[in-house]
Amino acid sequence: MQTLRFLMAGALALAFAGTVSAAPARQDAAHEHQHEPTAGAATLHLNAGKKWETDAPLRQAMGNIRQAMAASLPGIHENRLSAKGYGQLARKLEGEVGSIVAHCKLEPQADRQLHLILSQLLEGTQGMASRTDSAKRQAGAVRVIGALEKYATYFDDG
Repeated sequence: MQTLRFLMAGALALAFAGTVSAAPARQDAAHEHQHEPTAGAATLHLNAGKKWETDAPLRQAMGNIRQAMAASLPGIHENRLSAKGYGQLARKLEGEVGSIVAHCKLEPQADRQLHLILSQLLEGTQGMASRTDSAKRQAGAVRVIGALEKYATYFDDG
């Protein structure tokens, strides 16, 4: 899990630097996945007016993230979710993001768009993992929900 956190922290650092990238959890011949920097600040956009296509592993992981968040929303809204509960939720979401990165098979433009959303998801999980700041945990959850909404807007989860 430490390696995954290190990779995710690196992905966030690159995203903040104006680069849309994330290092895959492992690199092998079956996963020839390239992440290329973009010129200037990257912004989400549709694919010629249409949602970007997805693949089964992406849809599965994003569905798992949505379900985990939906199950936790009452506790989050009612301020009942403990720091430990937020931490467990953050680890689950980080695992799903790691799965997305490891199994990513989108075309390069869709991949760059997806990594904007993954960066937002990881920012949210970092906030949710705070052990001392309940406002930061809640803000992290809001960030994750925002990323899920953007995913639904820009990607065909069909």
